[in-house]
Amino acid sequence: MKAIHTLYPKAVKTKVKSDTEMYAWDKHGNEIKLDLDAINNWVDPEAYKDKRRAEYPTLQDCVHAILDGNLESLQEARNKIKAKYPK
Repeated sequence: MKAIHTLYPKAVKTKVKSDTEMYAWDKHGNEIKLDLDAINNWVDPEAYKDKRRAEYPTLQDCVHAILDGNLESLQEARNKIKAKYPK
């Protein structure tokens, strides 16, 4: 789980059974005490990238737009997505 590894950089092994049952261990096999509230409330600061990627025009759409001379509409579509999912 990305939240655990971000909040606990020494964690090398994790086990997540549910939102209320999570475990992590360091490189020596020592269990790390986890703050479940912090983990469950963590928001990935780079989540916007995946959301944008899913909605951006496909490569094929981009090629067609370029060949048809519709670069403005392509850029407009990308700007709308960027506005929808800001950094």
